[in-house]
Amino acid sequence: MIASVLEWALRNRFIVLGLSGILILGGGMALKGLPIDAVPDVTNIQVQVLTTAPALGPEEVERFITTPVELAMSGLPRLQEVRSVSKFGLSAVTVVFEDGTDIYFARQLVNERVQAAREAIPPGYGDPEMGPVSTGLGEIYQFEVRGAGKTPMELRTILEWEIAPRLRAIPGVVEINSFGGELKTYEVQVYHERLAQYNVSLTDLFDALENNNANAGGGYIAKDAEQYLIRGEGLITSLADIGDIVVTTEEKDATPIYVRQLADVRFAPMVRQGAVTRDGRGEIVAGITMMLMGANAREVVSSVKTAVDEMAPALSKLGVTIEPFYDRTEFVARTVRTVATNLVEGGVLVIVVLFLMLRNLRAGLIVASVIPLSMLAAFVGMRYYGVSGNLMSLGAIDFGLIVDGAVIVIENAVRLVAERAHALKRALTDDERVQVVLRASREVLGPVVFGMAIIAIVYLPILSLSGIEGKMFRPMALTVLFALAGSLVLSVTLIPVLASMFLPRSMSEEESPIVAHTRRRYEPLLRRAMARPAATGAIGVGLVVLSLIAAPFLGAEFVPRLDEGALALQAWRLPSVSLEESVRQTTLVEKVLKRFPEVVTVVSKTGRAEIATDPMGVEISDVLVMLKPHKEWSTAGTRDGLIAAFDSALAENMTGTIFSYSQPIELRVSELIAGVRSDVALMIFGDSLEVLADAAAKAVSVLSAVEGAADVKAEQVAGLPLLRVTLNRRAMARYGINASEVLDVVRAMGGREAGVVLEGQRRFTLQVRYASGVREDLQSLHDLRVRAAGGQLIPVGQLATIRVDEGPAQISHERGRRRITVEMNVRGRDLAGFVAAAQQTLDNSDAIPAGYFTEWGGQFRNLQEAATRLSIVVPVALGLIFVL
Repeated sequence: MIASVLEWALRNRFIVLGLSGILILGGGMALKGLPIDAVPDVTNIQVQVLTTAPALGPEEVERFITTPVELAMSGLPRLQEVRSVSKFGLSAVTVVFEDGTDIYFARQLVNERVQAAREAIPPGYGDPEMGPVSTGLGEIYQFEVRGAGKTPMELRTILEWEIAPRLRAIPGVVEINSFGGELKTYEVQVYHERLAQYNVSLTDLFDALENNNANAGGGYIAKDAEQYLIRGEGLITSLADIGDIVVTTEEKDATPIYVRQLADVRFAPMVRQGAVTRDGRGEIVAGITMMLMGANAREVVSSVKTAVDEMAPALSKLGVTIEPFYDRTEFVARTVRTVATNLVEGGVLVIVVLFLMLRNLRAGLIVASVIPLSMLAAFVGMRYYGVSGNLMSLGAIDFGLIVDGAVIVIENAVRLVAERAHALKRALTDDERVQVVLRASREVLGPVVFGMAIIAIVYLPILSLSGIEGKMFRPMALTVLFALAGSLVLSVTLIPVLASMFLPRSMSEEESPIVAHTRRRYEPLLRRAMARPAATGAIGVGLVVLSLIAAPFLGAEFVPRLDEGALALQAWRLPSVSLEESVRQTTLVEKVLKRFPEVVTVVSKTGRAEIATDPMGVEISDVLVMLKPHKEWSTAGTRDGLIAAFDSALAENMTGTIFSYSQPIELRVSELIAGVRSDVALMIFGDSLEVLADAAAKAVSVLSAVEGAADVKAEQVAGLPLLRVTLNRRAMARYGINASEVLDVVRAMGGREAGVVLEGQRRFTLQVRYASGVREDLQSLHDLRVRAAGGQLIPVGQLATIRVDEGPAQISHERGRRRITVEMNVRGRDLAGFVAAAQQTLDNSDAIPAGYFTEWGGQFRNLQEAATRLSIVVPVALGLIFVL
């Protein structure tokens, strides 16, 4: 059949040229619409269920929110894994589905179960919501909102109500995540002395605020020929309105007692769980543009930049500017330049080599034409199958493989044309040249087809990979196979046509000096090998056996680390640290790193953003370090050397802080796909948090001694100071007081919501909160009053036991069990070899108690899964090659 195609092509040369033109047009269109990114998006199919519960500690979050959500998610179709993190004020449950599940189908399933989970969560404890439809590569554009003389609250308000809605409307943008600054609220700051003076309880205040903030409709009335709508307006519109609300009246003379007499009414920030600092100059307000899953990063960022430029005049009138500090397109552009350079250099190299070998420029150009045409064919296949263009897919193209068939055809055609012209002692006619090219192509048709088939079979095992490893490597295999398929078709159609039209009619039979020299060296070796077939076969078998023996000592890596042009540090502190202290320390970190000439800017994110897709506590900071181009480095010549310099400088200036080093995309993807932020994770499962923490501490000590271990640290699950207010039910019963009334006092310490205030289209929370003096004094909490059934005000200290205690800072779940993680990075050795040594060292220790079990995660889990599948498929592929 292929021979018939070859003959048809030479009979219809202009049709073949026309089809090639269509390929150029179609490939160009496919390239224009091809999603371009730096690396493949390997995020698994997952849905995050996030619940904010500002008043709850980790144990309450686990018991009242996380567990009901996890139970609701069990039994979903195609469910692969459910894991969760319970922290102060936040529950984050990650629901992972099998690879290939449609993300919107998965979200629909989760949404149905979220409704059931809401019914199991006590009222007022939190409302579970699904996270945005984004991935680990979704944070494509991050920026700072700056304004001279603007407060953090004003900047945050401008970001949320002026900037975010505009950017959120851009196709491909799913969310603008606010980070840092102060979220504006209308706060009623209560003084307990005033409440006692006027004999008013908190419940009275809450009721007054909730009952004096509403509008109502009364239908309409008809007058003459018109109707008038009846509208009652009682919404709060200003701080003065709040102050003028009547809470109660004096019993003696019915004198009204206003809110302003009991509290200060002001604008104040919501309780913060995160902050952003930059370049050692203090806190900033940042926005994170999150891209819709599957969108084209290059196009989306371009649209975002256009929108930012369009908003600039309006923002300048507000005294605000947008300054980006992370732009994914810079990494993408660098990747595209790398791929384009490789393509151009590879094409030039092929032409030069062919010219030196064949001593014919036309032949070299004809063969080189296969490179762009095969790439265009690959672009068509990539566009059709949804494969993005990135360093893994496009960078994997080997031009030697692509031109292999064309080289064989052209080399044989050049030889036969030269021989025929020499035999006739004249130049060939056009018809004679066509017949010679047809004969030359027929002679090598078998080797061309089978050579291409064997190359393709080598890549087939990669197509068997699934999950994370499949998303990483399948695009590479598919791109190469598309290019090979295009090359094969071109080698039996277009290349013979071009050869029959453009090869010289007469050529010299003399071989090039390189080929002649190689032939003289090779022929004696070939004769010796053919004369001793047994010895030759034994040497071949021996080399294979030797390679099999050496294979286990080569080590294994899941994927080589790509240079993103930036570093991501993580700073870990004690769980008891305050947000203010974390901000102070990150500011110091930024000042230290800014001393290095390689550093462009340093941005630190402490705690979590408004949408907590990355559920960090205030004890953890992500430090983004943007670097100059590598050629401008002077501190060190390599990334590892620069990391070592950073670590040494930070160790001199920082105490009590643990640092780990990664890259922005690498860090975020690792967190989303495996729940860890390092190369390798040892996960310990059990029930007791105390036992888990002790086992993790022992494991850190053991694993730190393993060669190659770096940044070894345990998940910090304990050490969070707690102020426990335990209700005394007998005491409450004596005074006829309900538990909710005492708990209202506790809620008011952090801020209890009492409604919403509208400013046009803007919405702000109205909250009641005790004055800062009460929140900072333990004795003041004892003195807060609750109204008894008889009207007297009873101190909380008589109704509850108040004590300082220590509780868990974080509780992680996986597979229905509590889990603690020991994370580590690997430097200076391969991943598989490190884990093997670490496992042996751990088994010889007593770190893991009886009844508790471990599992290795992170990139090592992906490496294991890939190795298991390839161990089955590769022998089959080798057998097929042997048969061919």
